Amino acid sequence: MGVAATLEYFSDLLSSSKKGKKKKQLQTVSVKVRMDCEGCQLKVKNALSSLKGVKSVDVDLKQQKATVTGFVDPKKVLKKAQSTGKKAEPWPYVPYNLIAHPYAAQVYDKKAPPGYVRGTEDTAIATLSTVEEQYSTMFSDENPTACSIM
Repeated sequence: MGVAATLEYFSDLLSSSKKGKKKKQLQTVSVKVRMDCEGCQLKVKNALSSLKGVKSVDVDLKQQKATVTGFVDPKKVLKKAQSTGKKAEPWPYVPYNLIAHPYAAQVYDKKAPPGYVRGTEDTAIATLSTVEEQYSTMFSDENPTACSIM
């Protein structure tokens, strides 16, 4: 261990002895931010980089997405992104393959990046009903008693 690593270790030991202060966990926070040009992208990146505890900031202009990795609070990241004057919201999209019915009205979004659909908490959309499951397994290759017409 180098001198800097040793000092950081002792600093962490001493700071953890204080009671009442809970250490934040390393996490990745994604935010959808309305950006029009590279100037907007730079403004958002600089604002998010100035937050305490941020390890890295990745801003994708094409997807309108800012990803912050570090010891940060998601609410503070969102508030900082909104403080730039841009419209910001938590990242609403999930990968296409996580939703059972990606073209249902509640999850399909034409503005979503390729391969993504809007996330939903509605369990009726997120899971297959028993009838749908029966039909999907009836013609499945993994089902040995499947229809032999195929």
